[in-house]
Amino acid sequence: MRIAVFGLMGLLAVGASPAMAQAPNPLNVFGVIEKIDATSVVVKKDEGGATATFAIAPELTVIQNKAATLADIRPNDFVASAAVRKEDGKLHSTELRIFPEIMRGLGEGQRPMNDARNQTMTNATVTGAAIVSGSNNIKVKFANGAESELILDPGVPVTRMDTVDKSALKPQMKVRLQGPPAAGDGGTVNRVTILGGP
Repeated sequence: MRIAVFGLMGLLAVGASPAMAQAPNPLNVFGVIEKIDATSVVVKKDEGGATATFAIAPELTVIQNKAATLADIRPNDFVASAAVRKEDGKLHSTELRIFPEIMRGLGEGQRPMNDARNQTMTNATVTGAAIVSGSNNIKVKFANGAESELILDPGVPVTRMDTVDKSALKPQMKVRLQGPPAAGDGGTVNRVTILGGP
């Protein structure tokens, strides 16, 4: 689930100084772990197949995606869902992720994704859920008090993102590395998402 970057960022870049225009982007690397120890991780990148070494931040967060079901969605869960508006006028989820507590509030709100399916992204707290005709109708609330509703029909993928200990990271795991902007090929990783086992 990727949130579209609006054109405003492009407008802000126009006329920026060369130093600002060349500022590095946040670290975001997909690949396979080749080696990991207490202070660094070596990953073979998906893009280009090159091997790169990254420092590990002391406050590293490790997240593991686990398959879940419609029935696993509970009140007070913070969720993120892509959805399409169907003929009934309601938003029907195409995918939903249950975030860990450490990610509560991340990207909170409801906004268009500007993709080919005209999907809407909703990040909010679940206030109630009810199974109706096999679908899970969930109500969500945003920090500003506004509310919305999502319909999760049978077969919609649901994923729970759990925080796990750093020791769960092993060679040959498929991962996503994230961190603050860094110059050059290196950088410091403060979040690792496990995408697949060895």
